[in-house]
Amino acid sequence: MTVRLSSPLQQDSIVDGEGIRMVVWMQGCIHNCPGCHNKKTHSLKGGFEKDLEELKQEIKNVKNHDGITLTGGDPLLQVEQSLEIASFSKKLGLNVWCYTGFTYEQLIAMSRSNPLILELLESIDILIDGKFVIDEKSADLLFRGSANQRVINVKESLKKNRVVLVKKYIKRKGSNKPFLKEKHLFL
Repeated sequence: MTVRLSSPLQQDSIVDGEGIRMVVWMQGCIHNCPGCHNKKTHSLKGGFEKDLEELKQEIKNVKNHDGITLTGGDPLLQVEQSLEIASFSKKLGLNVWCYTGFTYEQLIAMSRSNPLILELLESIDILIDGKFVIDEKSADLLFRGSANQRVINVKESLKKNRVVLVKKYIKRKGSNKPFLKEKHLFL
């Protein structure tokens, strides 16, 4: 099986999730968010194909990283490949973050017709969901580009059957005050 990527495996990222991370830049996005900083990842035929087993070997060979982040593009457009990467990474003891333009609720609804989506969610620790909205853009947000995007604890959300946000990521950079427009259950 192959995966379509927009760039090689990135190591040592500290901006794509907590800790030191490897980043898998998936190719292909259908959301076309105005102001997207990653337009080169949008074309479904862009980037390059890589053998998934080769990518997994690269991930296995990287040392001293806390986790892996699936981003792009939208990793949910290659759900089978994303599931394979996430499951493999979990077996290596890595935490898994995933960025998607779909909302958590949309993914749950989509999983009814594609059960691989639910399997992928079960392999993800933190999900940053929602389209980038330029009118809600802020450099003060932790691990997200616009205030509408949520930092979700997927395991707890699945268990409680509702979105559970991670409180420590909701704060503005350098502040103890939450940056929220709506009420959610926090951990």
